[in-house]
Amino acid sequence: MAILELWIQAEGAVLLWIQENLRFDLLTPLVRFITFLGNGGWFWIVLALLLCGFRRTRRAGLAAGAALLLSLLVNNLLLKNLVARVRPYEVIQGLRILIPPPQDFSFPSGHAGASFAAAAAMYPYLRRPYGRGLLILAGLIALSRLYLGVHYPTDVLAGALIGTLLGVAAARLIGRLRGRFLDRLPD
Repeated sequence: MAILELWIQAEGAVLLWIQENLRFDLLTPLVRFITFLGNGGWFWIVLALLLCGFRRTRRAGLAAGAALLLSLLVNNLLLKNLVARVRPYEVIQGLRILIPPPQDFSFPSGHAGASFAAAAAMYPYLRRPYGRGLLILAGLIALSRLYLGVHYPTDVLAGALIGTLLGVAAARLIGRLRGRFLDRLPD
């Protein structure tokens, strides 16, 4: 058996273990809500727009907006279509999903990518408790995808890693623009 097949079987075993040991009727509505926050990146988009409205948090909002755009391009438009990995519930016998089936490919997780991109981009520009809270929320959104059975662990890990790198790049880009024109924008 090839190493890739063994790896896929191991990831399937992790998802089935989550299904059998971590899913609880009382927890499922909360996890669905957490994943809903990541749908289409809407929460992060709204937060970025709100932050752009105030001089003190404008750089955080702009960095998040740039990171979300990069995540959309790299994760959702390029990598998902290039890799074309089918969703785990289509392959793993006995895996039940807890939300309607997503219509795109599995790798990398767009929820994890967008969430970590936005949170990592905002982190340098916000007070630590807020930045840490956003990183924790990004992690919860990413983990929710495993709980719901719609991503393999490596989909979520790759989305989080790529999103973080894109978020750091966006934050650095906004940092370089500082003083050139960002500080001159009206309130």
